[in-house]
Amino acid sequence: MSTTTRSPADARMSRKAVTAATIGTALEWFDFTLYGAVSATVLPKLFFPAMEPTAGLLASLATFGVGLAARPLGAITCGYLGDKLGRRNLMLATVTMMGLASVLMGLLPTYSQVGVWAPILLVLLRIIQGFALGGESTGAQLMALEHAAPDRRGRYSGLLGLCSPLSQILANGVLMGLAALLSSEQFESFGWRIPFLMSFVLVVVAIFIRLKVDETPAFVALQNAPVKPVKSPLKAALGSHRKTIVRLMLFFCSPAALFYLIVIFSLSYLTKHLGMSQSMGFMSLMVANVFAILGALAGGYLSDRWGRKKALAFGSCMTLLILTVYFPILNTQNVAAIMAIMGLFLGFTQFQSGIQPVAFAEAFPTQVRYSGSALAYTGANLLIGGPMPMIAVWLMSQSGNSPWPLVSLCAAINLISLAMIVIGPETRGIDLNRVADQPPTEGEPRVLFNKQPSN
Repeated sequence: MSTTTRSPADARMSRKAVTAATIGTALEWFDFTLYGAVSATVLPKLFFPAMEPTAGLLASLATFGVGLAARPLGAITCGYLGDKLGRRNLMLATVTMMGLASVLMGLLPTYSQVGVWAPILLVLLRIIQGFALGGESTGAQLMALEHAAPDRRGRYSGLLGLCSPLSQILANGVLMGLAALLSSEQFESFGWRIPFLMSFVLVVVAIFIRLKVDETPAFVALQNAPVKPVKSPLKAALGSHRKTIVRLMLFFCSPAALFYLIVIFSLSYLTKHLGMSQSMGFMSLMVANVFAILGALAGGYLSDRWGRKKALAFGSCMTLLILTVYFPILNTQNVAAIMAIMGLFLGFTQFQSGIQPVAFAEAFPTQVRYSGSALAYTGANLLIGGPMPMIAVWLMSQSGNSPWPLVSLCAAINLISLAMIVIGPETRGIDLNRVADQPPTEGEPRVLFNKQPSN
């Protein structure tokens, strides 16, 4: 492990970087997950009223999936630019793009006002949101972790992992408050728009914070390194690091699928299938996301103590165990039991997501770190994360509302993820400032990446 001495100024910049990354990403996830909540409740009626209820729900959830499908394009584009031009400017651009798209979403006319143009414009704005989040997710992670001290990367990773559940609490809390203050007619008429319009303020705050953060030491070291620059980071990542990208993508398929199963499909399952109120569904998700925040922090902390592999394997085994009892406990309609099982399930799912940023960052050298990490992260969401709510609705409709086909599918995905964790290398302690052509520093793990050719 590198033992480079860090100055007080470096430590202060590390804190600024993780603060900027955490707050900015949480704000972007707020916009993105806010849509996920309303897509399962009010949007089917407002934007797809001509369809029967199940078809309308599927269509609304499909627009959620479109946003996830756009994330790889954002990841590829921003990954290329981030590896070539640096992390900082990309972070300013993505948060601005996300915020503006969300404000416009809050101003969208409904189907009754403009007809088919309503769902078309909705899809276009979701594509912009997905593009922005595709570049943001990995870029913010790298901005924080490339500034962090080696022995604190896991802790910083856990802070980044809490962005999603924190945004869930904020989004569902706002929606729950509006649902309590407004009648159903008022909420469907204008109440759901209010949080989207609030994004303007969030954008200003995020930009202000990120302007105070310097470019990362790893990227500065790459610019100053006596090695030939990579002409195409994307081509290099897909060429020399293809196996690593596929392995990490398959690992993250399980946390991605389970996350969207819990926060999107479960809300629909509780309200549509079990007949619970929307406010109770939102409250259950809020409680679950408190567990998720604790899970993300615990995962990051324990990965610094146990190593990335052991901590990830523990989290994966726990989600597999909880999966077998999740729907039977939901079906009891006991509020306390529902909140507890949703909390444990999302908590251990986010336990793994709290380790994901550092595990992905440590798996690639600086030249292709943004591109490689973004491809693996967004690839998992495109492959199974985004489609999971739609798959869940379809499986339930085909099985007479039995959850066991869905449980079997999720268990298979979980087992594949666990296998990818087991076969991967341990990366704790790697020097993130080292570029591919440089030899490992003394005491640094040597079997960390696929074999690197000279650039």
